[in-house]
Amino acid sequence: MPSIRKRETKSGQIFYEITVSRGRSQSRLYSRWYVPDGWSKKAIDRELTRVAAEFERQCKAGEVISRAERREHATQEAEEAAKILTVYQYGERVFMPSKAVTMAENSRASFQGYLNNWIYPAIGGKKLPEVTPAELSALLLSIQAQGKSHATAVKVYTILHSLFKMAYLGDMVQRNPMDKVARPVPRKDEIKAEVQALSVDELRVVMTALDAEPLKWRALVSLLIDTGMRRGECCGLMWEDIDLDNCIAIIKRNLCYTPARGVYVDTPKTGRVREVDFGSDTAALLAALRGDKRYGYVFTKEGSDEPMHPQSPTRYLKKLSNKCGIPDLHPHKLRHTFASVSITAGADVASVSEALGHADKSTTLRMYTHADAESRKRAAQIFRDAIKKAGQE
Repeated sequence: MPSIRKRETKSGQIFYEITVSRGRSQSRLYSRWYVPDGWSKKAIDRELTRVAAEFERQCKAGEVISRAERREHATQEAEEAAKILTVYQYGERVFMPSKAVTMAENSRASFQGYLNNWIYPAIGGKKLPEVTPAELSALLLSIQAQGKSHATAVKVYTILHSLFKMAYLGDMVQRNPMDKVARPVPRKDEIKAEVQALSVDELRVVMTALDAEPLKWRALVSLLIDTGMRRGECCGLMWEDIDLDNCIAIIKRNLCYTPARGVYVDTPKTGRVREVDFGSDTAALLAALRGDKRYGYVFTKEGSDEPMHPQSPTRYLKKLSNKCGIPDLHPHKLRHTFASVSITAGADVASVSEALGHADKSTTLRMYTHADAESRKRAAQIFRDAIKKAGQE
């Protein structure tokens, strides 16, 4: 049992010192619990018992250690780090574990894929201090020489820069070789592929084709079109998130997939809950799909209550693309279309950005690059009318 002593700071604040003994061979461990203002003695005793029991559990489980032990562990880790010699060893023991703390699962899986497929095969066996800027430049050039996209080369460049910067800051190398490696530029024959938005007429063709599709897919695609939400956000919706009376969906979760982890639930991409509006036609489809259900996922696997796989909408839209004759249909294209049509029709960027769940309005502006002739003419006319009006005043 831990021992508990009531103490007081120099400023007069009351706290309880909790001590756990670990036997003669190990030092005691201490913790402090400060009394919140206004608590009764009964409440204090109850909470203090719980806190002391939890602290004792943590001590026995090795989750709490003394300062001396922390210093010893730090020394051991430094000695272990000194043994890490190759790019592969550093990547797997230091670089990727650090990304596990700061990055989402999908991003970590992406980093791991680039390391496994491009970086480790080329320089994984080399000692960190021996990797030269020339070798790194050659690696990036070889990626482009194999016909891979500019985006692939840039991603490898970014990961290498991050890895060697961490190694430099950790005193594993005396210089960052990536400081002398130029960022890849597109090949002359490489055409930058952009995600094109659908026109209003193309969107109507898609919506007409949906009329002959199963109810689940009519509701899902209509919701994607109506809101511009991400496919994982759509697959992560539960009936308690849907307000059919007010035509509002609350986006609280994002369904993701990686080969290593399978399907899992994550927070929305920006880590922020948001509301999106949908139309009455979409509401009617969702009401028909819901039936008597009030709980569980909105979009599920056939004959199951489990959520739909987050890649299923992409596979379905590819089939719908062939049926309706609109090429390259996929969820992200519908997302671009929502932004493009909304802003072209006069919606302000801030509102569209909020609906899309962008952390920064500049992201929305980069997405909206497909202004049609009508919107360009209208923008020019607004400018001319403003100048004319100023001259008449």
